[in-house]
Amino acid sequence: MIKTIEQAHRFVKEVKICTIFSSDKTEHTSLWDHVDLPEKQPGESGWGEKMSAVWTWKTQLPAQYPKDIFYGKIKGGFAVLMDMDYMINDHFPKAYKNIQTLDSLAQFVHSKIIVEPWDTTTLRKETIQEVGCTKSQFDTALKNLQITMNIVRLNDSQIERDTWVPFKELYLDVWNKNVSDKIK
Repeated sequence: MIKTIEQAHRFVKEVKICTIFSSDKTEHTSLWDHVDLPEKQPGESGWGEKMSAVWTWKTQLPAQYPKDIFYGKIKGGFAVLMDMDYMINDHFPKAYKNIQTLDSLAQFVHSKIIVEPWDTTTLRKETIQEVGCTKSQFDTALKNLQITMNIVRLNDSQIERDTWVPFKELYLDVWNKNVSDKIK
């Protein structure tokens, strides 16, 4: 059972891919189910030790171990941590979709992110104002951009809000290996 970030790191490396929280709707194991820390007790304020650890580790693991751990989303919208070799050799080739195959809202959101990094809240407000979409439509577009490996969360534990950059900006070698050759 996991009690430290180092143990969580070893766990992700071992299982190759895990969701952050448990769900019956995916075959993947979860980090949550393997963390052995106390859950929030009745009357206790805050999240409790287990929730605080899991929530923090989902950001800290890829920031602290950028060559080992990848954070992203998979089909179904599940947030996952995965072993970098697994992401490069197995997941990316199956999950990547050219931006041109996605809907116009996803393409619009992507066009903003390729210019500069955006945090979710600011990007959502700006997109809703410019395009007139709903919050739900925006959230779906952002999720689909992650699932199709077009954007990733910036790996910086100092940034409090999820901030998005193009996948190839953080993982150019992976992009070049899997995408550049197919375009030529």
